[in-house]
Amino acid sequence: MTDSHCHIAGQEFAADLDAIVERARAAGVSRALVILAAEDDAEIARAGTVSQAWPECRFAVGVHPHHAHLFGADPAAAAAKVAERLDRLPSARAVGEIGLDYHYDFSPREVQHAVFRVQVQLARSRDLPIVIHTREAEDDTLRILQEEGGAALRGVFHCFTGDEAAAGRALATGFYLSIPGVVTFPKAESLRAAAAVAPADRLLVETDSPYLAPVPFRGKRNEPAHVARVVDTLAAARGVTAGEVGAQTDRNFDALFRP
Repeated sequence: MTDSHCHIAGQEFAADLDAIVERARAAGVSRALVILAAEDDAEIARAGTVSQAWPECRFAVGVHPHHAHLFGADPAAAAAKVAERLDRLPSARAVGEIGLDYHYDFSPREVQHAVFRVQVQLARSRDLPIVIHTREAEDDTLRILQEEGGAALRGVFHCFTGDEAAAGRALATGFYLSIPGVVTFPKAESLRAAAAVAPADRLLVETDSPYLAPVPFRGKRNEPAHVARVVDTLAAARGVTAGEVGAQTDRNFDALFRP
């Protein structure tokens, strides 16, 4: 199994990273895509520690929409910062997570748009996949992706929690859907229904650690080992075995991120 999105270079895991990795391997999780905030020097530095503890991990680097305001006066500087981090991190395989977030609006929307655009342009110029964060901003997210490359882009909608209609719109871009621990929540029937009918070769699984721990760990710190719960639930929804889901999502990860 592959955890396609986690934040284990965060401070939350600094004290027990080795144990986190040990539990992940014991659960059958062979690797993870670790998300790094381009503007966070401490987190970037901890990427080296993650690589030492778990060499199979790969990385994505981006400026999250929550932090877009840091580059409000010069959006191009966000892309320059990401490019600099990518150049110094041989295990980086993607630009992300990037996108739009209208739920919190921690950054002005016009600034979010500009910072998102320049990072999409960077990903396209380097032929790298994009890890998308979109919350209550799907129309603008899809519009900007179309305007900045459309079919020439590749990537994943991270932490997808929508219904079948939302899945259809996202899949129409050619991107993948990454299913988080939310799929295990009792009230997530519409997400399970969407995950049940999505093409098998367009699905990934993730934890978004330390957030969104699946049942029965809900409310606790999430970690990559718990992606097994996502795989189990996805397998039940699709009427296949967990082994089949794990193997297929591993292949999908390889196809997208070319690790």
